[in-house]
Amino acid sequence: MKLSIASTLALLANISAVSAEVISLTPENYSSATAGKTVFIKFFAPWCGHCKSMASDWEKLAAKYEGSESELIAEVDCTIETNDGICAENGVQGFPTLKYGDASALEDYQGGRDYDSLESFAAQNLKPTCSAFKIELCEGDEKAKLEGYFNLSVDDLKAKVKEVEAIVKASEETFEKGLEELQNTYMDMMEKHEEKMAAEKEKQHYGTIKSVIAYKKSQGEVSSRAVDEEMDDDDAIDDDMDDDDMDDDAMDDDMDDDRMGDEF
Repeated sequence: MKLSIASTLALLANISAVSAEVISLTPENYSSATAGKTVFIKFFAPWCGHCKSMASDWEKLAAKYEGSESELIAEVDCTIETNDGICAENGVQGFPTLKYGDASALEDYQGGRDYDSLESFAAQNLKPTCSAFKIELCEGDEKAKLEGYFNLSVDDLKAKVKEVEAIVKASEETFEKGLEELQNTYMDMMEKHEEKMAAEKEKQHYGTIKSVIAYKKSQGEVSSRAVDEEMDDDDAIDDDMDDDDMDDDAMDDDMDDDRMGDEF
């Protein structure tokens, strides 16, 4: 089947769009590339298997939003040393990590990683929202709060950011300290538990007794408990048989009574 030149060009254009290169964010272009846009960012490592699996779907999604003035599909390679700051500031701890929203305050994406899930989520959530770059979309208290921050100097705004970061850092340090104490407590309890078990086994000659049992079994000696259990089973069978005999005698007596009743 021959294709016309127009069809061939259209096919090539479609292939090119689907495999469009995803914008790679770095400290140099992060601010300029994300300014005024709602973003969807993949934080990844080239060696990550799950990252490789979703790469083609992510490229396809990026192609759909390529050239958009209000939405951006991008990625950050967290194995590049110069990107450490971006990944750390956004709390990336595993790969791939997907985040969306305002580039200065990203939120975690928890949905599926196939194209349909990603595309559906992007269509519903990558819409222009109220921000310093889109103040015309703000209303009420949100707009008033934003305008109040515009009246502050950059130094005042940075001071507020540092206050929040100090609180977050203190909370993280408290958590880490508490976790360390829990780990130490656990290790101490485990050590005492193991020492107590070892001491009790030694005191009661546990190992020696076990070895004697193993020897006796090797010589074919049968446990008396096993014999007792078998005898108990036999006694139980005999009791059942006795009960059956008693039931039979009772039935015979009933039949004799019935006959006597008939005779009268």
